[in-house]
Parts: sequence; structure tokens; C-alpha cells
Amino acid sequence: MITICKAYINKNTAAAPLTMFRIFFGLMMLISIIRFWSNGWIDQLYIQPTFFFSYYGFEFVKPLGGYTYVIFVLCGLSAILVLLGYKYRISIILFFLSFTYIELMDKTTYLNHYYFISILSFLMIFLPANAYFSLDAYRKKKSYQQIPAWTIDSVKLLLGIVYFYAGLAKLNSDWLVKAMPLKIWLPSKYGIPVLGDLLQQEWVHYSFSYFGAIYDLTIPFLLLYKKTRWIAFLFVMIFHVLTRVLFPIGMFPYIMIISTLIFFDAKFHHKILAFISKITKTSKQFFDTGRTYRYTVIPHKLILVILLIFFIIQLLLPFRYLVYPGELFWTEEGYRFSWRVMLMEKAGYANFKIVNSKTGKPFYVD
Repeated sequence: MITICKAYINKNTAAAPLTMFRIFFGLMMLISIIRFWSNGWIDQLYIQPTFFFSYYGFEFVKPLGGYTYVIFVLCGLSAILVLLGYKYRISIILFFLSFTYIELMDKTTYLNHYYFISILSFLMIFLPANAYFSLDAYRKKKSYQQIPAWTIDSVKLLLGIVYFYAGLAKLNSDWLVKAMPLKIWLPSKYGIPVLGDLLQQEWVHYSFSYFGAIYDLTIPFLLLYKKTRWIAFLFVMIFHVLTRVLFPIGMFPYIMIISTLIFFDAKFHHKILAFISKITKTSKQFFDTGRTYRYTVIPHKLILVILLIFFIIQLLLPFRYLVYPGELFWTEEGYRFSWRVMLMEKAGYANFKIVNSKTGKPFYVD
């Protein structure tokens, strides 16, 4: 077993898939920041409110008034630098810190894909995503076509955890026996052309429920297997485009579609890089040096230990709800950070009793 592990750790593969992942990641994050800013959500969510719900242990993380825009500027700029592969290590650390700060400012804005972006950017800190086809490689005259295989596999593993755990979360009676909450959501989409009438049918609600669970549980494995990869990617596109049409879940579908491209082999990614080279008039041959990127011994071991702890946390954290008393879907203790994607429909109502301190007369406000 030790021999097999050592052989795997020392195994190299083409850098192109991780390079394209870095480029697409930076681009998608830049678009996300611009979209958030242009929709006025910074002001609406972080400037106008006077009270924010903090995460336990992160009560010190608060919006900074007008300076909150600075955090988004830093996040956007670092996304550009990640895309270009310039000062990559500093850029991805800055992106991780700024984006995670934004996520932690208010618990009410939590979304699963925000959490995914945070932990993914943390993982990317330790990966040589700038080793090939980057400004760092161009500037230092050092380009590496080969990198350790585990650096790419670690991204695949994280994506696999997201999908598979989302599938496990759907294995409950509400989702499978009652087709809930899809039975509530889908009929409300009657205005969608072509699909509107179909979404009123109960058998469609159950079909979507079962397909969703099976899709999440199997798609990582289908993407890994070369013979099923293209059909699996077709399902990825259909699934996420459909969820984007049906539900207001922002950039998440596009992020997942782009992310799954890392499962394709290097030839596929080299074709995309060649297309980018043609558009940008950059000589791709400059980067095709044939060199292999190697971590130095001590940092290599430290990185492997950090990532081992990281993935143990990712595997165990979604099950922390088991140590809390009460029903998860009622108490919601352990619900976040566990890939329970779109499993609940909630509506909140508040009625406040206000008592006049002088007259003692109460009145109610909805």
C-alpha cells in the first residue's frame, strides 16, 4: 500500500487541465463579482441593513460600511490575476481571503456555491495552477508541461464530494416519497414556454426528484470513466441549464458546468489553449517546454498533510448533524456546509408586539 501511494504521489500528468481550470475559475469569479456589483446587491445586502447575523466564532467579521466596496474590488482584481496566472500564489490567497470575508459577513446570504468557491480557492492555494500558460511562466521563463497528477485529482475529488453528498442528502422520504419540495416549486413555473404545462404533472415532479438524486450520486463516476465522459458532460449541461431556467440560483450552474471540464484529458484542453493562443496572438509553443514541475521535499510533505486534513474535514463535516439533538430539517443545526442543495421550502412570518412605555398600551406590527 505504501509503495502504491508513493508511486501515485510521484506520478506526473499534463498541466493543461489545471491550467484551463485556473483560467475558467478566474473568469467566472470576475463575472460573478461584476454581476453582484451591477445588480446593486452590495448596497442592498451589506450597506443598507443595520443588523447582520454572524457565524459562530466569526462575530468580528462585519461589513465595513462604504469600504465594503473595497473588499469586492480586491476580490475582482485578484480574480483577474488568477485568470492571467500573474503572481498566482499571492492572487489566489487574496481571492480566498476577500471572498471568504464576504461570505462570512452575514449568515443570511449563505449559498452552497459560495461555500464551494471558498473551499475550492483554498485548495487552489496549494496547486501549481500557474505552472503552464500563465504570465508567471512567461515572466520567469519557466513553463512546466507536466505536474503531479494528484494536483488535478484533488480538484476532481472535491467536485465528486459536492455531487455525491448532494445525492446522499436527497435520500429522504420528503424527496423520494413525496417529491417535495419540487411538488411545490415546479407547478409555480407555469409561465415557462413549452415546459410550463408539463411541470404541472405529478409524474414530472417524481421524475425530477429521482433523476436529481441519481444524477448527483453517479455523475462523478461517469465523468471519471472515459467511455461515459461525453454523455455524462451532456447530462451535466442539461441538468444545470434546466436548474438555471427553473430556479434563481445565480452563477452556480455555469460554475459547475465549467468545473467539470477538468475531467477531460489533456488533448481536449490543449485545443482550447490553442484557440486562446490564436485569439490573443500568444505563441503556445513558448510554453511547451516538456519540463516537469516538482515540489521540493519539505513543502511537498506539508502540503500533502494539509490537504489530507482538508479532505477529511470535507468528508466528515456534512455528517456533524448526527451529534445534534432534534430533526435536522426542523432545527437546521448542521444543515449548512453539507451540500444539502435545494431541499427545503421555507416561509417566515413575524408579528411584533410593541408596548408604549408611557401609556402601557400595546399594538402589533406585522
